[in-house]
Amino acid sequence: MTDGGRSARRLVPGLYSLVLALLVLGPLLGPGCLLLRDAVSTPRSYLTDSALGLGDAAARAVPQDWLLAVLSPVVDGCLVVKLILVGSLCAAGAGAAALARTVLAVSTGPQLVAATVAIWNPYVAERLLQGHWSLLTGYAALPWTVLVAERIRAGGTRRDWAVFGGALAAGGLTPTGALLTAVVAALLIGRRNLLPALALWLAAAAPWLIATALSGAGSGPSDPAGIAAFAARAEPGLATVGSLAGLGGIWNGSAVPGSRTSLFALAGTLILLTVVACGLPTAVRHRTGRILFALAAAAIVLPALGATGWGVSAGEFLVGHVPGTGLLRDTQKFVALAAPAYTLGAAAGCAALAAALRRRTEQFDATLSITTAFVVLILLSLPDIAWGVGGNLRPVQYPAGWAAVATRLDGPGDVAVLPGGMFREFPFSGRVPVLDPAPRLLPRDVLQTGELPVRGRTVAGEGTRARDAEKALQAGAAPNRLAVLGVGWVLVERTSPGPLGASAVTLTQLIPVYTDDDLALYRVPEAVDHTPPHHGRNRILVVAAHILWAAMLLIGLAAVLPRRRLGS
Repeated sequence: MTDGGRSARRLVPGLYSLVLALLVLGPLLGPGCLLLRDAVSTPRSYLTDSALGLGDAAARAVPQDWLLAVLSPVVDGCLVVKLILVGSLCAAGAGAAALARTVLAVSTGPQLVAATVAIWNPYVAERLLQGHWSLLTGYAALPWTVLVAERIRAGGTRRDWAVFGGALAAGGLTPTGALLTAVVAALLIGRRNLLPALALWLAAAAPWLIATALSGAGSGPSDPAGIAAFAARAEPGLATVGSLAGLGGIWNGSAVPGSRTSLFALAGTLILLTVVACGLPTAVRHRTGRILFALAAAAIVLPALGATGWGVSAGEFLVGHVPGTGLLRDTQKFVALAAPAYTLGAAAGCAALAAALRRRTEQFDATLSITTAFVVLILLSLPDIAWGVGGNLRPVQYPAGWAAVATRLDGPGDVAVLPGGMFREFPFSGRVPVLDPAPRLLPRDVLQTGELPVRGRTVAGEGTRARDAEKALQAGAAPNRLAVLGVGWVLVERTSPGPLGASAVTLTQLIPVYTDDDLALYRVPEAVDHTPPHHGRNRILVVAAHILWAAMLLIGLAAVLPRRRLGS
């Protein structure tokens, strides 16, 4: 085959992955913004301290919030999130295909099977429904991290190291994504490369590491109640370990496709595991395959153990005594580490079965037929991931009052919000509770307690000042109490239910600035900015860390795009 024909064939998995990504995201791609559970996209966001990870709450959304704040003045922030989502799913599929091609030397058909498994699975569906759109960039970075780590282990070039840094930066859009790529890289890159790999990982993770160190938020022990609240969950017909083995089992039972709420979850899991098991003997003949399947086993068994009684007790001890371990409380996130092995197994099974049939018939090439059968089985194992995961991913339009409020925040002090709590139920966003969009829609820091209602309990957050301000408002405190806490504004989200307490007493003593059917904004008299020690220096350091992260991402993209060397 000519080089041109080979290059054209290598485009097929990428185009196929793009089609699958568009089929999954479907209605979300229309006009409007993603606002679903934890996902908050806004047309415009701002470089507040919270966006840099320097607020009172833990730096869980950096550098993603910084990236959107930088891009949204130029490109609509809601469009940026949609492009990242499409790109992530497409990259996950194309990366799985490239991994199968490189490790197994399979043809285009098995590569398409690998891409299908990478995109069309419960993990992707559940994280979309939970609103963890940025985590999917870390998921998508995994196969590419495997590929470039293997190249470096075999004696990589400077270009390979640049691509490796870019993969780490892409995964590092969230702290959890950074941890996912770190685990894969550490296992595959080889001992002599561990130190430079660690240095690159620290640079890619610098935004949230430095922000946490400087702000102190999230550096102390987390609420132990989060361990049981966020433990993996068994689905119908499956124990917890079975749910995890099927790439499902997210803690939130309402953030799952309908097919995973019945015994169809058992059927879908059996289909997926059968497809993967078909290629297990072939895949583990390769060093990469053996490592990835061992990692997959650990990524399934450990979260399952973490959901047992003694596992919960051990987890509660860790988060109560070891700072930073709260990042590990949602253990089902780490099932993403099983995905590269699953894609290899599915591709190997397709190729092995086609080869067996070809040997038996001597002339007939069954690759197309086997590929079609495998793809159809995978699609049928989770039919309702299609078209916005059963229509749940739909864009929303923010009322015009939000933009009006943003233009009026022209004085000192942070914003406190009523009703209390971090989640809202707006008429324009549907019946599912959504994270309050105020911190991303407004140009001043919005105080949030970080408290999360999960499974009938409340997991405490880190925002002590936000908690004090919320209590003061609901107690009907005098305005000077708010001013002492650094609160300069109070925003009432009038269409969302929630606790208001005696806040009306406080509001009557504030200065009305704006009101409409949806929102009311009040000014706190004599408010001043709440400026932490070394605030200016801290912002400079954190911004520099974000710029370093962005540079790594851009250099990695520049290194990989022109020559398409990965997977060659």
